[in-house]
Amino acid sequence: MKFLSFLAKACAILAGLLLTVITLITCASLIGRNTTGTTLLGDYELTAVAAGAAVALFMPWCQLRRENIIVDFFTTKFSDSFNAKLDRVGSLVLGLAMFAICWRTAIGGMSAYESQTTTMMLGFPEWVVYAAMVPPLFLTGLIALAQTFFGNFSEQSQ
Repeated sequence: MKFLSFLAKACAILAGLLLTVITLITCASLIGRNTTGTTLLGDYELTAVAAGAAVALFMPWCQLRRENIIVDFFTTKFSDSFNAKLDRVGSLVLGLAMFAICWRTAIGGMSAYESQTTTMMLGFPEWVVYAAMVPPLFLTGLIALAQTFFGNFSEQSQ
């Protein structure tokens, strides 16, 4: 469990770094556009590519911390043990969904690789983004299944 926690934390740190790079690229592009009239070529493409990867990279940490959106409006009157069982069922469903999304993302990445699709301005290969998304999606599924069968272990990762 500690290894999954370590991997989730590493993914979140990498996602934070990606978002920092996106912010710096956007700032440089806006400053250039508003002062000298020049802009960074492909800044929108770089933002889209990095944001897609960052979203996937944040998901394992979010699941580890059990910080996903939980709608408990209908279950507030139920007992804690019943809600814990519902949380385990939710983790199971999320884990299975993450494995399905991971599988389809991998298929999409292989298709993008075979067709050699690239972004319009920079010619950045799209399969790289898919490949960057597959491991954190798989890790999210693993964490969700671990929480399903072994309970919430986020306290151990603090």
